[in-house]
Amino acid sequence: MVVASGQLIYPGRLIVTKTCNADQSIRRAAMTNKVWYLKRCDLFERLTPEQAEHLEGRAVMRRFVRGEIVYVPSDLARSVLVLASGRVKIKGITLDGKEIIYAFIEPGELFGELALVDETPRDEFAEALETSEILAIARDDLFALMAARPDFSLGITKLLGLRRKRIETRLRNIMFRSNRQRVLGVLLELLDSYGERLGPIWQIRLRLSHQELASLIGATRETVTIVLGQLQLEGLIRVKRRCITVLDRDRLVTESNAE
Repeated sequence: MVVASGQLIYPGRLIVTKTCNADQSIRRAAMTNKVWYLKRCDLFERLTPEQAEHLEGRAVMRRFVRGEIVYVPSDLARSVLVLASGRVKIKGITLDGKEIIYAFIEPGELFGELALVDETPRDEFAEALETSEILAIARDDLFALMAARPDFSLGITKLLGLRRKRIETRLRNIMFRSNRQRVLGVLLELLDSYGERLGPIWQIRLRLSHQELASLIGATRETVTIVLGQLQLEGLIRVKRRCITVLDRDRLVTESNAE
């Protein structure tokens, strides 16, 4: 337990604020932060002041330390989550205990959105990769917002479609392509989501270990290490301290489509 500015903070638990007059400003500041975090998410940026006030009054902020599980497949999907700060990975575990990474969640992104489809148990794990603050919004509150705002409902539909398409592409990549093609495909996917152009080259801002890359494509760490080494020798990429730089994006695209 940590005591800070009149708050009792339990890692991974709700933030409990003492109910005394001196702490009213702290409580108001915390609520204002919720609105700021919500509006960092594209889906919520056009909320009216009334809608924002309603959501921030009902949303719950939680803090998770690195390696802590946000939810597991047995948890009922009663809320949708917004990552306020930190980083989260969405993953599954195979029958033989291997980890498969479905996605990385960055600040301002919404996840656990399948709670809007039904209230059955979740079918994946969410794990904090670093200390993270997460807003939980009850599914009923989002249903009310979707009914009042057709544009918000359309945004949710597009998000569901985009993530389904991404998973389907990843599955095709795993099932029908060679290890080299899998690595090339995931590098292009990461470029689309996290790429930053630096003159003639591109840098993937998301730092990943060889094991994490392997978990993204259903391969072994040793296989990924060998393929990355080959790509470096061919002048396609440069890898240094978990940072991948693509030296020739056009060649990477051509190589990925060659098979």
